Amino acid sequence: MISRLTHLFRLGRAGYVFAREGVFGLVDPRPLPLPARAGLRLARLFERRSNDVLGGQPSARLSNALTRLGPTYVKLGQFLATRPDVVGLALARDLESLQDRMAPFPQAEAEAAVALALDKPLTEVFASFGPSVAAASIAQVHKAEIVTPDGLKTVAVKVIRPGVARRFKVDLDAFFFVARLGERFSAEGRRLRLTETVETLARSVVLEMDFRLEAAALSEMADNTTDDPGFRVPAVDWERTARDVLTLEWIDGTPLNDRAKLAATGFDLPALGRTVMQTFLRHALRDGFFHADMHPGNLFVDEAGNLVAVDFGIMGRLRPQERRFLAEILYGFITRNYQRTAEVHFEAGYVPRHHSVESFAQAIRAIGEPIHSRTAEDISMAKLLMLLFEVTGLFDMRTRPELLMLQKTMVVVEGVARSLDPKLDMWKTADPVVREWIARNLGPLGRIEDVAGGAGEIGRFLGTVPALLTRAADLADRMDDLTRNGFVLAPETVEAIGRAEARGTRWRTAGVWALVALMGWMIWLLR
Repeated sequence: MISRLTHLFRLGRAGYVFAREGVFGLVDPRPLPLPARAGLRLARLFERRSNDVLGGQPSARLSNALTRLGPTYVKLGQFLATRPDVVGLALARDLESLQDRMAPFPQAEAEAAVALALDKPLTEVFASFGPSVAAASIAQVHKAEIVTPDGLKTVAVKVIRPGVARRFKVDLDAFFFVARLGERFSAEGRRLRLTETVETLARSVVLEMDFRLEAAALSEMADNTTDDPGFRVPAVDWERTARDVLTLEWIDGTPLNDRAKLAATGFDLPALGRTVMQTFLRHALRDGFFHADMHPGNLFVDEAGNLVAVDFGIMGRLRPQERRFLAEILYGFITRNYQRTAEVHFEAGYVPRHHSVESFAQAIRAIGEPIHSRTAEDISMAKLLMLLFEVTGLFDMRTRPELLMLQKTMVVVEGVARSLDPKLDMWKTADPVVREWIARNLGPLGRIEDVAGGAGEIGRFLGTVPALLTRAADLADRMDDLTRNGFVLAPETVEAIGRAEARGTRWRTAGVWALVALMGWMIWLLR
């Protein structure tokens, strides 16, 4: 009872903040029942008049409300940006602009958190430990120095926000409370699987709050991209990394959102735009492991002109099936092979078989043909994927969270690339990466590797056959011993059948006799 009242209090506070920031003014009251419309009008009485200066922009009003409510709500907003199936395409687009920026917590608390996490006095670990240089909902970053055999070395230290785990737990419990209510009283809530949505958010937050996992993601990305041109990631200092602290190489570079400085330094901005786009596609297609938060603040250019990514708390993964799906649909649109693009959806099992491949190809053509009549700078691959997901909804294609994460990241990456080169031809930029993947994985070499992989699976199965045969022979011997003098039902079994019949439970009786018959048949086969 107390926890339910706590949830109601917290949700009431959230509702008040939404009302003050004018969020309820964005809701269309026409489809709502009369009591809900009355509640909406009442909520709008609390709206601040200053909201009018925002020009009615949903992103501004909703972003302000979520930021005021704290870290969990900021994460919720960023997460829902990847779920247009839940919040709608328009709101998902607006939420993509939500930035994770919070006020820094005190220096003394940061230093105490580092000493506790590393189980050493701060002065034994760092030669110097400066103030916060960036703060977000889960952590903040400090510039520090360590002693090495070559002298002092500058590092970046990411420190967990004190009490954030408890804050997230309390707020997520409230989200679960709302989700369960929504599914209990609303068919639409059950269709959208609200509880599952909150569970996904909760898992994402738990992973993001363990910095050892972020360090592992950095390490994996470094291994994957060793030979990639023009891209690298910061090196992890594992000795100074723990669950609540992450220490990395300090990046002296120019952030990608400082276009003027990049141009003044003499960097080739169109080339940087191509690198951003091709890097993302290479990671998604080749590795199935990509940075899912590639906004300009997380991307730098070092002195050598390399693109350097930071903040690996949110990562995306694609299985081979999703990678093939992505490559083939992009290639299908590039080559205008809509029939093949439609077939890929059916082969992946994304569209139910009772639909017509030809009808689906016709729907895809309706998306693709307008693209080829427009100039290169007007074509958006991310928008194309969004339109594709809209069309697939007409053919009963279920939401694929991993593809939504990919599409959301592609929106951001496209925005970054076009900010560097407004006339960037996305298709021409993507073409070599997609063609390379197609040739490597769907060409002769890829087929040979598929055959080799299949042979390996057969070999592993054949390796288990002797053990299976041995177990089967052992079972036959045991059954032979058991039935040498005939198969006899135990008195307890007979009594159980009698009780079942006495109660008139015909189905249970039939089940018992079916079990007896099945055992007798197995014995007959083995003798």
